[in-house]
Amino acid sequence: MRNINKYHKIALAVKLGLAASLSLAANTALAQETSSELTAKKEQSIEKIAVVGSRSTPRSVSDSPVPIDIIGGDELVKNGNSDMLNLISTTVPSLNVHTQPISDTGSLIRPINLRGLSSDSTLILLNGKRRHRASVISFLGGGINDGAQGPDISVIPGIAMKQVEILRDGAAAQYGSDAIAGVINFVLKDAADGGSIEVKKGQYYAGDGDSTEISANIGMPLTQNGFVNASVQYKNVDPTSRSVQRDDAQALIDNGNNFVAPLTQVWGSPEVKDDISIFVNAGLDLDNGGQAYMFGNYSERDVRGGFYYRNPHTRGQVFSNDGGETLQVVDTTGSGGCNNVSLAGSHDDITARVNALPDNCFTFFSMFPGGFTPNLGGNITDTSLAIGAKGEFKNSFMQGILYDFSGVVGRSESSFKLFNSVNASLGPNTPTNFDTGKYIQLEKTFTADFVKFLPVGLHEDLTIAFGTQWTEESFEIVAGDQASWQVGPYVEQGLSNGSNGFPGFQPQNAGVSSRRNYAAYIDIEAEFTENLLGALAVRFEDYDSFGTTTNYKLTGQYRLNDDWSLRASTSTGFRAPTVGQANVSNVRTEASQGILYDVGVLPPTNPVAILKGAKELTPEESTSYAFGVVYADNGFFLTADYYLIDVDGRISQSDAFEVTPAEIAALKAAGVQGIDSLTSITYLTNDFDTRTQGVDLVASYAMDMLGGRSSFALAYNWNDTEVTRFTDITGDFRVSRLENDLPKHRATLTWSQNWDSWSMFLRSNFYGTYQGVAADDEARTLDASAKVTFDAEVSYYINDNFAVSLGAQNLFNNNAEKLPDAWQKELGAKYFETSPMGINGGYWYLKGSYKF
Repeated sequence: MRNINKYHKIALAVKLGLAASLSLAANTALAQETSSELTAKKEQSIEKIAVVGSRSTPRSVSDSPVPIDIIGGDELVKNGNSDMLNLISTTVPSLNVHTQPISDTGSLIRPINLRGLSSDSTLILLNGKRRHRASVISFLGGGINDGAQGPDISVIPGIAMKQVEILRDGAAAQYGSDAIAGVINFVLKDAADGGSIEVKKGQYYAGDGDSTEISANIGMPLTQNGFVNASVQYKNVDPTSRSVQRDDAQALIDNGNNFVAPLTQVWGSPEVKDDISIFVNAGLDLDNGGQAYMFGNYSERDVRGGFYYRNPHTRGQVFSNDGGETLQVVDTTGSGGCNNVSLAGSHDDITARVNALPDNCFTFFSMFPGGFTPNLGGNITDTSLAIGAKGEFKNSFMQGILYDFSGVVGRSESSFKLFNSVNASLGPNTPTNFDTGKYIQLEKTFTADFVKFLPVGLHEDLTIAFGTQWTEESFEIVAGDQASWQVGPYVEQGLSNGSNGFPGFQPQNAGVSSRRNYAAYIDIEAEFTENLLGALAVRFEDYDSFGTTTNYKLTGQYRLNDDWSLRASTSTGFRAPTVGQANVSNVRTEASQGILYDVGVLPPTNPVAILKGAKELTPEESTSYAFGVVYADNGFFLTADYYLIDVDGRISQSDAFEVTPAEIAALKAAGVQGIDSLTSITYLTNDFDTRTQGVDLVASYAMDMLGGRSSFALAYNWNDTEVTRFTDITGDFRVSRLENDLPKHRATLTWSQNWDSWSMFLRSNFYGTYQGVAADDEARTLDASAKVTFDAEVSYYINDNFAVSLGAQNLFNNNAEKLPDAWQKELGAKYFETSPMGINGGYWYLKGSYKF
C-alpha cells in the first residue's frame, strides 16, 4: 500500500504540471510582502515547499539535496531596471551579466554567466520546458562568452513571473545539453482572476538613459475548469554615454577640421525602441482528470548602438593605406592622374589638395571630411509556443503512471542594419545605410515524460521517472542586400569591400543548417529512511551530427537531526555545439593600439579557417562534484555549498590569425570568394579545458522589528576558474580573460521592512576585484578594485489596490573602475567595460501600481 505523507497532495498537483520537468527547491530569496499579508505572516510561519532535484515529491526547503534560488514574482518587480538579466543578477551572486558597449551583436542580446561559465552552459526553461536559443552569437563576449549562443532572457517581463527558480548544480543527465553550470526555470503566473498594471519612469543620475515602461497582467477563467493568464510589457529606453572625446578626433578639431562631431564615439547602453513582450499561459482541466496546457510569447524590439570612430586620416582601406601619411585616392574612369594626397599641414591645406584633384579622382575624405562612426541596428523578434497534456493513466498496464506529452516550437530572428557607413570598394556610388542580413534560430522539441510510484518497503514509495525527447534545431543565414557585401571595382585600388564595420552576409554563406537528436532518460529517487535520500539519473542522447553521449547524476542527502543536514552530488554533463556555432560567419572590427582592423569570424569548416588549424566542433564534456550543509531552525536558514566543475574541450573563439595576401590569392584561386579585404580571422574551436570551483553561502532570517516585520537575506559566492589546458589557438590573453575578468567574490545583503501602509528594502552589493579590460585589448588591462553599491526602494500603499514606489539602483552613484587618462583619450571611454556593476552609474525610478 502506498505510504502517504503530508506532501503527497501537493505532489500530485506539481507532478502533473512538471512530470519530468525541472526539480527545484526554495532558498532564501525573500519576496516583499504587502501590508495585507503582514498580519498572516506574523501569526504563522509557512514552510516553503518546492520540487527537489528529481521528479519526486515536493519537500521542504531544508530537505533539498541541491542548491536552488527561488525569486518570487513580487521581488522581481521591486527593481528599477526591468531587464530580466539585471533582475536576477542582483539577487544571485553566482550569476553575472556584463554591459556590452561597442560589442557588435553582443550589444543587442547580452549573455549571462552562472558560476563563471559561458551563457550557453546554463539551460533555460519556461514552465519547465526547454527554451530556444537566441539567433545572435556573441563575438566580443568578454573572453568568457566569446562564441556563446544562449537564449534571450531579456524578452521575459518580470510582471509575467510567478517565480524564477535557479538550480546551481550540473543537471545535463536530467535535462540534456547546456545544463553544465545549472538550470534557470521561469514560471509564468497561472491565476484565473485578478491582475495588475504598472507604470514606471526612470533615468540615470547622469541625465540620460530615460526609460518609460507600461506593463500589465490579467488572469481570466477559461470556462469553469481553466485559466488564461496574460502579461504585456512595453518600454522605450534611451541610450547612455560614458564617453569623452578621443584625442585623435580632438587633434583634428585643433587642426581646423570643423566637420568632426563633438563626441565621435559612444561607450554606453544602446537605444531600445518599441520593446514589446506578450506572454500567455493557459490551462484547462479535462474530463479524464488530466489537464491541457498552452503557453507562449511574442516579443519584438529595435536596438541601435555605436561602433568605433573611423578617423578620416588613418582608417585603413577607406581613407588611408599608409597609416595616415597620405589619403588613398582612386581612379573612377581609368583616365589616370590620381595620386595620393599628403596629409601634412592644416585641414584647410588638405582640403585644398583634395579639391584640386581631377574629376576622375575620388577619396572618401571628400565625402566624410570629419570621419564617420557606424551604428549597428537590429530588429529582434522572439516567438514561442508550447502545447501539451498531462494527467494520470486510469487503466491498462499503464495505470497509475503520470504522463506529460508536450511539443514546443521557438524562433528567434535578428535582422541587422548598419547606418552611417560605406562599402569603400563601391567608391562614390556607395550607399551609407545597409541591410546586412539576418540570423534565424528555429527549434522544435517534442517530449513524453512519465512518473511511477512503487511501494517497495522503503520509508517512501520509490519514484521512477522516465521519458524520451526529440529535437530539431536549425540556424539560417539570410544574405544582406548586394551593396552590403559586394566586391566593388575599387578593391584592386586598395579599398575594402562590404559595409564597413559589419559586412553583409554573402549569398554563398546564406542558407539553412539543421540537426536532429533524440534522448531517453530514467530518474530514480528513493527515501531509504526518514533521514536518508538518494537519487540517480541517467540520460542517453543521439545526435545526427557527432553521435551519442550518455551522462549520469547521483545525489544524496542525510539529515543529521531536526536542524542540520548534509547534501552532495556528482554528475557528468555535456554541451553540444549549436548549429549556429558550427556554421556562423561574420566580420567584426577591433581596436589595437589605437588602430582599427577587421577580423573575419569563419565557420571551423571554412577553407581559410582550416588553413589556420580549425577542426569540426565536438561536444564539451563536464564532470561536477558538490557538497553542502543545511541548517534551519526558528526562522533562521543557512546553506553552504562547495562545487567543482571540470569542463573539457570548451568551445570558444580562437585568437586572431593573420591572413597574408599570398594565402588570400591561393584561396581565391581555389574558388573561395569574398575574402579580398580579410587581414585576420578567428573561428570557434574546442581548444581548452577549465576547472571551476567555488562556494555559495546563503542565509536568511525574519523577525518583528521597528513596529513591523523585518527580513534579512545574505548571499555570497566565491568562484575561481583555472584554464588547465590550452594551445596557441586560444592564446594567453583569452586565458587571462577566462580566469580573471569576473570578480572571484560577490555578495548581496538585503534588509526588507514592512509596516501597515509602508514598505522598504535596502540591498548592498559587493563586487570583488577583477581584471579590467578596455576594448578587448591585451595592452589595456589592469587589476580593478572592489566596489560596493546600494539599492533602495520605498513604497506607500494608498489602499489595498494602489501603491506608489520611489527607488534607486546604485544609490550613491559609485562609479565603475575608470580608465587611466591616456587610455580614456585614446579610446573615448571613461570606464572598463568589464565592470561587473555596469558603467552607467546611479539610476532613479518612480513607479505606480494598481492591483485588482
